[in-house]
Amino acid sequence: MSSFVQGGGAQGKDEDEIQPPQRPPSPPPHTTFAVRGVHTPTFSAFRPRDVRITSTHAITHVAWSCDGKKLAAVGIDRMVRVFQPEKSMEARSASLFSGAHSDEVDYVAWNPTHPELFCTSCQKDRRIVFWDARQSRHIQQCTLKVSPVQVNYAPDGKSILYVSSGNQLFFMSYGKDSDDPAAVAQWSLMDRSPLTASAAMFNHTGDSVILTHMSEHAIRIVDVPSLTLRENLAAHVGGCVAAALDPRGRYLASGGFDSIVNLFDTSEWIAARTITVCEQAISDLSFSHDGEYLAIAGAGTYIDICATETGAPLHRVPALASSPKVTWHPSNYVIAYCGQTKLREGGPAPVAVISLFGPGL
Repeated sequence: MSSFVQGGGAQGKDEDEIQPPQRPPSPPPHTTFAVRGVHTPTFSAFRPRDVRITSTHAITHVAWSCDGKKLAAVGIDRMVRVFQPEKSMEARSASLFSGAHSDEVDYVAWNPTHPELFCTSCQKDRRIVFWDARQSRHIQQCTLKVSPVQVNYAPDGKSILYVSSGNQLFFMSYGKDSDDPAAVAQWSLMDRSPLTASAAMFNHTGDSVILTHMSEHAIRIVDVPSLTLRENLAAHVGGCVAAALDPRGRYLASGGFDSIVNLFDTSEWIAARTITVCEQAISDLSFSHDGEYLAIAGAGTYIDICATETGAPLHRVPALASSPKVTWHPSNYVIAYCGQTKLREGGPAPVAVISLFGPGL
């Protein structure tokens, strides 16, 4: 397909000019793409494609299904919008899922083992809802005692973790409550003492969880299910707000309020390199499917794409708004990101935005 979205590029003539990132010193030759035989996409030849949705709220989160055929977006209302970018990214083409949340949906996550299953969370109604994209009605609705702000699946899709607005980590598991053959498998809370975190994610094997906290300088890694501390990595001068795991398992990336991105070697848990191209606080990080590229979202109206093995900036993608989320397609060099445009004096009203950048699916 030649383009994802009908709607034009990300920067108009009246927008502030996005400055290119400063280039760091030349990396060691053995780490470069040429020496390693890696063919780099021509990122400068791609143009952002944007979906604008009239709303007083922002799109707060986007996520790809595990097969990359669907893109879910939430934030502006009580509905979940699921697009199929290979067919269309027009707002009216999205499948809508509603009836389970009583307020704006904050977060969405896809089951990593099934391309049709996903869950959503809402802070205001204190619910996590499980869905099957093949049917409009939700599968299960779980009302919590706390307000969930983030939800992530374990690699096997049989448990999830969620972080509350009070910065506590909880777990849920999927299974039957009894040995009765007629019993139906459901999601239920796991009885574990909560840990402190503002964001969390499983590692690739599901035997540990990576924790960050917006007021702590370190990243914690705890074993599952014991929740005993395995590593405590000093990462940022200010709070640590974002983390991502290289799909190859080589690196853990962290981002903080100090605008710095650290790449930790997971074999020894030492800082392998530091990326300093960003001028503002980091909000999210995402590795490409092959681990070669790292996308960095922050408070600026751009997304930086850097080389993982060298830390070198490759391209700065102009955006309509600062993005709370950026995520690579699971098998292609395409990123999705989101946000809301700012109100400018004499300009149009703010709109919610979903954007894609890449060569095609």
